[in-house]
Amino acid sequence: MKKLFTLTLVLSFIVNMAQTTYRFPEESSLHEGTWLQWPHHYQHGATYRKRVEQTWIDMTRALQEGEKVHIIAYNKEEKSRIISLLEQNKIPLKNVDFRIYPTDDVWIRDNGPIFVKDQKGNILIEDWGFNGWGEKFDFENCDEIPQRIGNDLGIKVIDLNEEMVNEGGSVETDGNGVLMACKSSVISQKKGATRNKGITQEEAEEMFETYYGVSKVIWLDGVTGLDVTDMHIDGFMKFVDHHTMITMNEDELLDLGLSEKDVNTLYTASNVNGKEYKKSIYLLPKIR
Repeated sequence: MKKLFTLTLVLSFIVNMAQTTYRFPEESSLHEGTWLQWPHHYQHGATYRKRVEQTWIDMTRALQEGEKVHIIAYNKEEKSRIISLLEQNKIPLKNVDFRIYPTDDVWIRDNGPIFVKDQKGNILIEDWGFNGWGEKFDFENCDEIPQRIGNDLGIKVIDLNEEMVNEGGSVETDGNGVLMACKSSVISQKKGATRNKGITQEEAEEMFETYYGVSKVIWLDGVTGLDVTDMHIDGFMKFVDHHTMITMNEDELLDLGLSEKDVNTLYTASNVNGKEYKKSIYLLPKIR
């Protein structure tokens, strides 16, 4: 009887583990704040920092009006410099706070925490692996950001570093069971683009189904080596809600490098109910 009871407990534990899934809310849903990794000169030099920094100032100005802005500064000296910049630009600091973590780059959407909810509605952080977009750049500092944030906020962190490399910008979800991604930036095995050596499409889908709470994965082939991200899906398509995506017109998608097959897959994509998404077309500004 004791052996049977032990076996029952083990089986029950396995079943419960298999049924544990998480949900990634749609990005338009209410949220507490936005995290920014501020540009610095320690990795790519002062010229790079000066070229891009105004964008971070503008983002902070816009965001702080309606939500918290959590700024990650490389060190205490950088924190003081950023505060001076914001004050010079007359940006209120009431909704702005700072964390001191060394970083390699600015792209927290790719290396940062993925906030999800469990089946009880608790907020958790998923810490996926990050390897500098296939080891193209240094990544060790950025890879630690999700765990650092989780420790500071007292939020449980699900450590997926040994399970799968996954950049936040490489996937798009509609918040209602569908995830879209390019194979080139997730499962490509080509040199210089490898995130997950030996991973299969089926294995990647299982991870997405469990940790994003989706039931349908739509794959585009994408293009390896076209840019540093190997064609992140969020570069040309974002879900607005359960029924709508914002993207580019067909000619611009082809000019970007997508194949006709990928454009057709994108334009005919449907939600979990089999209904084709409405398309809101973003027109690129004409260069004179």
